[in-house]
Amino acid sequence: MKTIGVLGGMSWESSLEWYRLANERVHAQLGGHHSARLLLDSLDFAEIEAMQARGDWAAAGDLLAGRAAALEGAGAELLVLATNTMHLVADRLEAAVSIPFLHIADPAAEAIRAAGLTSVGLLGTAFTMEQPFYAERLARHGIRTLVPDTDDRATVHRVIYDELVHGIIRDESRRDYVAVIERLVAQGAEGVILGCTEIELLISSDDAPVPVFPTTALHVEAAVALALAPADR
Repeated sequence: MKTIGVLGGMSWESSLEWYRLANERVHAQLGGHHSARLLLDSLDFAEIEAMQARGDWAAAGDLLAGRAAALEGAGAELLVLATNTMHLVADRLEAAVSIPFLHIADPAAEAIRAAGLTSVGLLGTAFTMEQPFYAERLARHGIRTLVPDTDDRATVHRVIYDELVHGIIRDESRRDYVAVIERLVAQGAEGVILGCTEIELLISSDDAPVPVFPTTALHVEAAVALALAPADR
């Protein structure tokens, strides 16, 4: 089993879910007393959030690239970034390491294509929904991305930062998200990407009239598959 280096803490609520799912996946694959071989670098989200708020993506990229290199130096053989938003600086991480880096949008895109869909709605932070990095990554797979309107984007973002990253799960917020999803479907979305790792704490496939693609779970599944793949001979 390869050791997975995980850049987490953004937020720790979703990193906890990433860790749980990874260990459950490894145990399901290998049985016995097996668990995932992980190196977790849990950053202080307050520092990252401040960089996000002031748009200082260069500083955020420098910080994460340095931590990625540290994980490789500590023995990680595969790198993941357990947050969607910070994939805005994914190229900085890839340049900082020589080990494989698994982009969180790629497993989601593969699942969307396997479902035969080409147009999906995207829920995430305002940064993920409004900046082009995520939609452009999906476009590489032939997938068209729809985002909520201005008011709905504000609602989705607020719930993430004011509630979900603090572990607050409210039925009222779930209803708000369902309404946003329904409006995306009315615009032509054939499925919905839960493009923020915390959203899976609030929304499941039972809450949507179309297929839901949970990026955390799909990321974990792909990472574990790579970690357990036989070494090249």
